[in-house]
Amino acid sequence: MPEKKIVAAEAAPKAIGPYSQAVWAGDLLFVSGQVPLDPATGAVVPGAAAPQTRQALKNAEAILKAAGLSLANVVKTTLFIKNMDDFAAINEAYAESFTTPYPARSTVEVARLPKDVLVEIEVVAKK
Repeated sequence: MPEKKIVAAEAAPKAIGPYSQAVWAGDLLFVSGQVPLDPATGAVVPGAAAPQTRQALKNAEAILKAAGLSLANVVKTTLFIKNMDDFAAINEAYAESFTTPYPARSTVEVARLPKDVLVEIEVVAKK
């Protein structure tokens, strides 16, 4: 079994359960789902889906940076959203962080997310 190399970023919220912020597997970095928590306070950022999307992506970006990567290295994202009616606002905020060529993406509506946030985003990046 390959050795897991764990990435922990001080600039991102601490894990709120028994998991790592990110794990290297070869040249792929798997970043755990990021919710819109302010890393300084641990509180959910106020506002609707767009600001929550921006914060979740900032948290993912902080973890990527700790691993020596950036959002440009992201090859796949998965968005878990509480309400598909927020899709347009989430999509607009998401587009602020990525440029072409865009990563592959899945978006799934879910019944509930940790801390009752509106969005959770996980990413896979390649070195």
